[in-house]
Amino acid sequence: MLVLPAHDVAGLNVSSTSPVFLTFVGIHVVAGLTSVVSGAVAALSRKGTERHTTAGKVYYAGISTVFATATALAVMRWREDYGFFLIGLVAFSLASTGFAARLRHWPGDTTHIACMGGSYVAMLTAFYVDNGKHLPLWDKLPTAAFWVLPSAVGIPIIIRAIRKYSRPRARPPHRSESAAG
Repeated sequence: MLVLPAHDVAGLNVSSTSPVFLTFVGIHVVAGLTSVVSGAVAALSRKGTERHTTAGKVYYAGISTVFATATALAVMRWREDYGFFLIGLVAFSLASTGFAARLRHWPGDTTHIACMGGSYVAMLTAFYVDNGKHLPLWDKLPTAAFWVLPSAVGIPIIIRAIRKYSRPRARPPHRSESAAG
């Protein structure tokens, strides 16, 4: 296991000034920000529009990159970061399932909405657990809040979206039924 000493870089405490480590951190941060913005755009856009679809694809690419870089960073600091690897695995797995549900036209929207929303909540949880103690206002909260608040806010929103968008669709009439009418 590689243990890296902590350093202050631009006011941030980072584990290493190694160019390889900092490259992974930089890519991770950009991919994370991309995921946060594109996930919000997808969630707030009208479903089925090009904007929603494009933002969803960007979110999936971003969360895939976040997971890949989180994996590399966890390998470098396994003892400290294996928990973030596990949260990243959950976020990536949920996003992959939600993406597959849409791509493969699984019936209904529940799987897509629940998995993409759950992925977003997992990603935010990892961010707040790792960074909350350094953020204004969040730094006044107990550590448990970093674990609980993203789910406490996200789960009701996901349930609302499922109720709104996963209504059973009327079955189109069978050919013989429509011809008889």
